[in-house]
Amino acid sequence: METTLQETVKTAWQKSKWIVKGCIIGFLALLMMIPMLYVKNLIFEREERQKEAAREISSKWAGKQNIIGPVIGIPFWQTQEGDTGTARKSVRKNIAYFLPDKLNITAMVNPKEKHRGIFKVMLYDTKATLSGSFTKPAFDKLGISAEQVIWNEAFVIMNIADNKGLNDQLTLNWKDSLIELSPEAGSSSDRMTAPLAASSAEDIANVNFTTTIDLNGSEQLFFTPVGKLTTVNMESAWKHPSFSGSMLPQTSDVSDSGFKASWKSMSHKRSFPQQWIGNAYRLDHYFPLPVEEKPVRFDGSIRAADAPPVTAASVGASAFGVDLFIPVNGYQKTLRTIKYALLCILLTFAAFFLIETAHKKSVHPFQYGLVGLALILFYTLLLSFSEYTGFNTAYMIASAATIGLIAWFVKGVLQSGRATSVLSVVLVLIYAYVFSLLQLQDYSLLLGSIGLFLTLAVVMYFSKKLQW
Repeated sequence: METTLQETVKTAWQKSKWIVKGCIIGFLALLMMIPMLYVKNLIFEREERQKEAAREISSKWAGKQNIIGPVIGIPFWQTQEGDTGTARKSVRKNIAYFLPDKLNITAMVNPKEKHRGIFKVMLYDTKATLSGSFTKPAFDKLGISAEQVIWNEAFVIMNIADNKGLNDQLTLNWKDSLIELSPEAGSSSDRMTAPLAASSAEDIANVNFTTTIDLNGSEQLFFTPVGKLTTVNMESAWKHPSFSGSMLPQTSDVSDSGFKASWKSMSHKRSFPQQWIGNAYRLDHYFPLPVEEKPVRFDGSIRAADAPPVTAASVGASAFGVDLFIPVNGYQKTLRTIKYALLCILLTFAAFFLIETAHKKSVHPFQYGLVGLALILFYTLLLSFSEYTGFNTAYMIASAATIGLIAWFVKGVLQSGRATSVLSVVLVLIYAYVFSLLQLQDYSLLLGSIGLFLTLAVVMYFSKKLQW
C-alpha cells in the first residue's frame, strides 16, 4: 500500500514538475526586472551628464536663440475712470506696440560640433539679415487719440533670447540713420531698445529698416513672425536639421551638403495682432521642451513647477525655425530597447526550457538566473559602447557578446552542440527582431504583432511534445 502511494506521488510529480518549473522560470523572468530598473536609472544618469555638458558649453557660448522684432513702442497717457459713484479719474502712462507690415529674414547658419569628454554639443554661429517696413500706426484701432501720444518717448525694440551670443553691437538702419540698440535699463529681460526721433505718426509711416545680426547659439535657432507678412530663408551646411516650432517650412531641401528651407507666415497664422496695449501680449521667448525631455512624475504627469509656461500672450510661442541636433541619440534608443527587455527574457527562457525538455536534461533555476543576468548585461554593454561607437555598432557588439556568452554557458550545461546551436539561432532572431522594431518606427506595431504571433505559434508547436 505504501509502495503504491509512493509510486502515485512520484508519477504525479513527474507529470507536474514541468508546470512547477515553468512557474519558477516565469517568476525569475519577472525578478529580472529589478536589476533592469537600475540599468534604466543608469541611462537617465548618463543622459543627464550629457545635458550638463551641453549646458556648461552653452553657458560659455550662448544658448538657444529666438529673434523677436523689431517692434515699435509708443507711450501714451491713458485715462482711467474712478470707482463707481465717484467722478474722480486717474491718468497713467501706458505703451502701445506696433508690429512691422513686412519682415524678410535671411540666415546663413554655420554649425560647430564641440566635445566635452565623450559628449557632443551642437553649437552654431549665424549672420541673419532682417529687413522690412512699418506702416502708419493705427492708433484709432486701439482707441488712442493724437493728443494722448508721447512722441518724444517712442522707441524700437528687438529681443534676442541670449544676448551673450551677440558678436557685434546690435544696430538698425532706420530710414536714413543708424541707431544702436542697448539692453533696457533696469530690466532683467533680453530686450534691446533704442529711442526714435519722431514727432508725429508721419515720421513712422512707411519706414524701411535693415539690420544684420552676428549671433552665436546652440542647438536651436528660431524666428518669431512679427511681420504682417514674414518670410524666412535659412541655409546651413548641417545635414541633420529638425524643423520645429509653430509651423514647418513651405519648402525645404536636405542633402549631404546641408539644407535650405523657406517659411512664409501671414498674420492670420499666429496668435497675436498687429498692435496692442501694455501687457496684453508679451515680447518674450518660448522654447517648448521635447516630449522625451519634459520633467515628469512617476505617474506620467508633468510637474507644473518645471513645465514651460504655455500662454497665448507669449509672442515667442509662434516662433519657428530649426534644431541642429546630433542625429544619433544613443540614450533614447537604449531606453526604447529596454521596453522589449521582458519580451527578450521570456522568449529566451521559453526557448531554453523547450530545448532542455526536448533533450531530457534538467537545468537548475539558478542557471536560468545566470542566463537572465547575461541578458541584463546586454543593456549595460549597449549603453557604454554607444557613447563611443554609435548605437547601431554598439548593438551589434553587445548582442554578439551576449549570444556568445550564453552559447558557451549552455553548451557546458546541456553538453550538446546541437542544442547550443538552436538556442544561439533563437537569440540571433530575437535580437534581430528587436533591432528591426527600433529601426522601423512607423511599422513597429505591425511588425511586433506579427512577430509575437509567429513566436506563439512556434511555442505551441513544440509544446505539443510535452506529456502530462
